[in-house]
Amino acid sequence: MGAEGWKHVLLMGLQVTDEATYASYRARMTPILSSYGGAFGHDFIVARVLEGDARINRVFTLLFPDRATRERFFADAQYRAARAELFEPAVATALVLGELEAAVA
Repeated sequence: MGAEGWKHVLLMGLQVTDEATYASYRARMTPILSSYGGAFGHDFIVARVLEGDARINRVFTLLFPDRATRERFFADAQYRAARAELFEPAVATALVLGELEAAVA
């Protein structure tokens, strides 16, 4: 899709176990994400899980121009290095909760 007003949306659920390291990861990866035309949409710290995986304490959306751009971002060498150094030690569980093409204002 990728047409104006439409984005590829990835809904993620995480179990963040080290908030400081995760914050460093986000600070390092956000400029890389932006360079691909990507951005965070909504971002929530979860207080209580009523259904599903009770380990999840963070839920957010990532927005991309299209699926192909999303794939290029996740394959980017700088992103992969940030993920290995900071994300992996800070996050015990990472789940793709959904993905869709959606109209985004």
